[in-house]
Amino acid sequence: MRHYFLMSKGVSILMNLLMVIFGLVSIFGVVGVFQSIKEKNILAIAFNAAAAGVFGWFVIMTVLNQGYPPTAH
Repeated sequence: MRHYFLMSKGVSILMNLLMVIFGLVSIFGVVGVFQSIKEKNILAIAFNAAAAGVFGWFVIMTVLNQGYPPTAH
């Protein structure tokens, strides 16, 4: 039983770190969108918007589904 607790605790710490990293990636993607609009770079706008959308959506849905900090079921 103790091993399961330690494993679930490790998963929770990993998910916390993953949410922070993915949140930063989505924020940097939004910043990149504005910089690429300023430079009028269409391909950079598309890739930055896609990265911000995908990673941001993942963070939002994970927080809504599992709460923050995420819990291992």
